Amino acid sequence: MDEYLVPTQEAHAEFTEKRSRFIGHLFPVPTEAAALAQLEAMRKQYWDATHNVYAYILHGGAMRYSDDAEPQGTAGMPVLEVLRREGLENVLCVVTRYFGGILLGAGGLVRAYTKSAHLAVEASGISQMRLWQTVLVPCPYPLLERVKQTVTQTGGQIFDAQYGADVALTAAFPKSDTPRFFAELTELSGGKLTASVLGEEYRAIPLPKEA
Repeated sequence: MDEYLVPTQEAHAEFTEKRSRFIGHLFPVPTEAAALAQLEAMRKQYWDATHNVYAYILHGGAMRYSDDAEPQGTAGMPVLEVLRREGLENVLCVVTRYFGGILLGAGGLVRAYTKSAHLAVEASGISQMRLWQTVLVPCPYPLLERVKQTVTQTGGQIFDAQYGADVALTAAFPKSDTPRFFAELTELSGGKLTASVLGEEYRAIPLPKEA
């Protein structure tokens, strides 16, 4: 199955280093056109900034970066390396700098742009893009709590419940986990309950942050 990591949401974070203001922005971008459009919007918003450094990586391998007039190798590449280390794809990071009058030197610039990108990633969070299947699960009331528990234990999430003569649960599972749920449901009900797949789609699920 094709799985990859993406930003959870748009986010930004900023800090000041020797009077220079660095603002890191992170965006989920599904296509290169979306990345370029977002980059242009940031350039317009921060038209008065000294630099708008950027890097992006798309699922499938396309990537670009720019130092935006900073010394070569001190800005765009460090930002790109943060995205690579985190394993992110379909992501754009723009680091805006307002020069504060004090030179940072090559090493200082690398550290500052690396820190800015890292803070933006932290602010966004990371999600895993996976192929999920939506499943309809019929359930009699006496088995409801046990079926809910089985959904959770096999990696699923319940999104809806319709209550009538019986309960109809709508749940979603990573595609690789669906067969295990079906097997557990058969065992739990003695073969009396049969779930059905309604469809499948790629969805991004946030990963827990490290303590």
